[in-house]
Amino acid sequence: MGANTELVTRQAAATADLVSLLSRLADAVGWLYRHWYLLALALALISVLGTVVVRHLAARASEQRMALELVPGRHFDPSLEEIFRRGVQLARASTSMPWWAPRRSKTVQVRLRADGSAPLRYRIEGPAGGERLLSITPFGPDVTVRRARPLVDRAREHVVRAEFVLRGTLTAPLRDVPLQPDPLQPLVDAVADLRAELGDLAEIRLDIQRAPRWALKARRAQLMAAARRREQREAQRAVRWLRQSAVGAEESVGWQLRQLLTGRQDAEPGRRLVMPPVPRRVDPAEALGKLADDDHLVRVQLLVLCASNIEGRAQARMAQVQAALDVFGGRSRWAMRGVRVGSWRLGADRWPTRRSFERRWRLGQCRPPRVNWVRLEELTGLLKPPTVHCRLPLLAGDLPTFSFGDPGLLLQGIHRGPDGRPRLVATHAGETLFEVGVGKAGAGKTERALAQAIGWAHAGGGLVFVDPHRDSWPRALPFLAHTPLMERIALVDLNGLGPNPRVSSWNPLGMHHGQRAHEVVEALTDAFAAALAWDDASAPRAITILTAALTVLTAVNDAACQAGRREDQATVFHIRPLLTHDAFRRQALAAVADRLDAETRSWWWTVFPTLSPDAFTVVLNPIARLAANPVIRAFLGQPDGAYNIRTAMDQRMIVWICPGGNGPTDRLVTALLARDLLRAARSRRDTPEERRVPFRAYFDELITLTGAAPETIAAMFEDLRKYRVQVHGMTQLLSRLPGPVRQSLLQNASTLATTAGSVTAIAPVTAEWGDEPTPGRIAVLERYEHYISMTINGRRIGPVQLRGPHLDDIYAPHARPQQAPALEHAARTNAHALPLDVLTTRATDQINRLTAFLAAYSPTEDAATSRATDDRYGFE
Repeated sequence: MGANTELVTRQAAATADLVSLLSRLADAVGWLYRHWYLLALALALISVLGTVVVRHLAARASEQRMALELVPGRHFDPSLEEIFRRGVQLARASTSMPWWAPRRSKTVQVRLRADGSAPLRYRIEGPAGGERLLSITPFGPDVTVRRARPLVDRAREHVVRAEFVLRGTLTAPLRDVPLQPDPLQPLVDAVADLRAELGDLAEIRLDIQRAPRWALKARRAQLMAAARRREQREAQRAVRWLRQSAVGAEESVGWQLRQLLTGRQDAEPGRRLVMPPVPRRVDPAEALGKLADDDHLVRVQLLVLCASNIEGRAQARMAQVQAALDVFGGRSRWAMRGVRVGSWRLGADRWPTRRSFERRWRLGQCRPPRVNWVRLEELTGLLKPPTVHCRLPLLAGDLPTFSFGDPGLLLQGIHRGPDGRPRLVATHAGETLFEVGVGKAGAGKTERALAQAIGWAHAGGGLVFVDPHRDSWPRALPFLAHTPLMERIALVDLNGLGPNPRVSSWNPLGMHHGQRAHEVVEALTDAFAAALAWDDASAPRAITILTAALTVLTAVNDAACQAGRREDQATVFHIRPLLTHDAFRRQALAAVADRLDAETRSWWWTVFPTLSPDAFTVVLNPIARLAANPVIRAFLGQPDGAYNIRTAMDQRMIVWICPGGNGPTDRLVTALLARDLLRAARSRRDTPEERRVPFRAYFDELITLTGAAPETIAAMFEDLRKYRVQVHGMTQLLSRLPGPVRQSLLQNASTLATTAGSVTAIAPVTAEWGDEPTPGRIAVLERYEHYISMTINGRRIGPVQLRGPHLDDIYAPHARPQQAPALEHAARTNAHALPLDVLTTRATDQINRLTAFLAAYSPTEDAATSRATDDRYGFE
């Protein structure tokens, strides 16, 4: 009994304690109920404290981020697999954060930015721990990855912000956008007319974040519950429709007539038994859609910011970006987050979400909406830089704007931007080393070269413009007729227009300008050989005879200059008396015997006498043709000719050379001039590179010029860059140029341009561009339209379509037609042009002056005979 009593007592005590505990709990609950605000305050304090701690940790984690910039090459063309692998890298790198970092800081951000420095800059920002993973891309050498500096934006007056979320069928994927054309093309087009000088800025940030499994399970549970509720609603709606159909049938006239005819009374209307449909079983694959599988699911955040210093431009830019994102829309689409109330949108630009947007934008944090679940395949278009299939606009930073009078710029044409504004564009003069222009006659290639040359002349540059047709001179005359230019312009016109035209003079053999004798001999021999197609196999004797004759005559001229009698020099027309007149030859050899080397003297005394007169014909024939043309005879027959292209180079002269045509004789003169230009440029070896004045040579109608001197023109495009002489050539057909010239042009061209023409004529040019654009597209260009590729800051720009400059449009304020006659007179005066009859008389009488000089300069007859005897036996 005692034990039982004790047990009962203990049970009673426990019961009392339990009752007391429950009473106290009830009192506590009652107290909390009466003082609920204290509980709410405590919960609020805990929530605020937790938020502050999370934000602090997230800010610390965000400081440990790095940025990479991806620069695609011209031929970047990735496959879907390469892009997908890049997406996997981004998703994996998003978790490379310290363990204590909050979820919002574990993200990788793709930044697409247009600020005027590039059409669309592509940057990747992510955890510093993922830099090695992000630096190695599956795109290979076609994409350059480099560490990027932090971007600091100046404040703009007008800023528009937006956050985009998925709308529509959230479980459906975004539209599968093909890679050709580039999915980024709409975004590039949206920012193509951006103007940096107005403060325009557009930036899109896509944050990619790997979601925890619990978040995915919770989202799936929400979707499954929503699907079940949807099926239940559908079932209930079906029941209502069935009942309404039954009631409607019983109340119909047909049903009532049947009741009267049969005399049967059915159940009360509307009380018939209706079997409700069973709710359809929810299929998880159908209900979850792209969320059914765990593979490569990520959460994304899409933020966009547009800014400008001009009111309305930022809003218009945001509308363009929104339209560009519509390209990715299918059953689900990107839509701007917020609520529209009339003309107002309550979104990222308004309270209360603006502060959250700015914090995420500033710190690079990701807090995606719960609906922004995508698979990596849906982001294909945003996971890579612009590809070869993307048409990138030409920005002001890509191609400088031409400024009249700027010596550092060279005019190229008129570019019309995406906004329709025309702009005169240029290349850097120091980078435009060689230029080639191709196109049919009258399409504007010469007009473009003239505009470039005129601009260069006004900027203080020196040039020579060689035009066999002379049309360029009267075209350029009004725009060069400025007083500061008149003293620098010289005209060498060999067309012989008028009854007694004024002609300049040039002695290719003249030594009064300080030339080296062996360079002059080499240049003249090479010019004759090139124009007459001589070589060591076909005409070795002619080359030897001409070289020997030129050696003697240059020695004579050197002696005359040293004696102060430059007006007594020999010319090319004295080659004939040297070879055919014994007395003149003996006199000349005797006069310069001490100036000739032993081998040359030995040749004249031992080899020359063995040659028959017929051996000289091949040399004398072209000289006879030169002498038969009165203008050419007057031009080349003066002993102390004024033309000196080396001096023109060093003094920044503007020299216009107009050969008389394109016949055999004219081609020979052109060959002589071209080879002399090459010789003069190479002679700049005596000047330090930094002191060599830039000089430009323009050759119109390369077909004519290369027909006269193909090897010379090829050598110019290969060598003259070293001597700061830049060559610009125009031609109608590349295929008609000799092979060496064509190869040198295409290999070394800094600028390559073509106008409209036949498909076959344009094909060699487009082949250099990878047939983009196609020859057929260029063949239908309008007049003055060009496709052109240029070199800017060491990289190729283009081909881009430019409109060739027209002198009457771009230089209209600089035209001085009333001063054109004064310029014509000054140009001929600077070239020391004299009337043709005066020069002809001098050329005819020059043989007498030369003979008199040789007679006065020749040593005694005994000394000459002794020297000849020594040379005959090879003694020094």
